[in-house]
Amino acid sequence: MLEQTPITKNFGRKLSRLRKQKKLSQRKLAEKLDVHPTYISSLERGLRNPSLKVIDKIASALEISRNVLLKF
Repeated sequence: MLEQTPITKNFGRKLSRLRKQKKLSQRKLAEKLDVHPTYISSLERGLRNPSLKVIDKIASALEISRNVLLKF
């Protein structure tokens, strides 16, 4: 079962905020990352813990540094 933790919840909020600032839908971001849109949704809801590779891909897709993505 997927479970929210403080760090995944904070990461999800940050990801959602940055994605919306870039005017990307969850589907569009998912396409850029080559993942299913439900994966993006579960990240944003704090239910998934992304790997370092996924964090790197997200930062690239959003055209930001990993530091910006992980500062919350």
